[in-house]
Amino acid sequence: MLRSLGQRPVSGSDEDLRVAELRTAVSRLRRQLAAHPAEFPDRGIAEDELAALAAMTLYGPPEIPRLRRSLLLIAGAIGSVSALSPGLSDVRAAVDLFGEPPGRRG
Repeated sequence: MLRSLGQRPVSGSDEDLRVAELRTAVSRLRRQLAAHPAEFPDRGIAEDELAALAAMTLYGPPEIPRLRRSLLLIAGAIGSVSALSPGLSDVRAAVDLFGEPPGRRG
């Protein structure tokens, strides 16, 4: 997992490593959610927000407030499904690579 907050490009690419990490974590959680057999009330919310996060990674660094909002919605939707908690943790770690939005540090 990436630990740097810098925007160093991948070899031969201009892609932000944080974006690549987020894309990978979101893709992994989407697969885990799709394979999870149990239905739960907020599954659709989690699927929609994961799709939104995936779309955000297509165009460079996403907006931090929007990332955090999606993370909160996903966590609320699948937070009680223990089988999905490792994937959720990976998405959270990837969102954290982007740091705090301006004016929110305290």
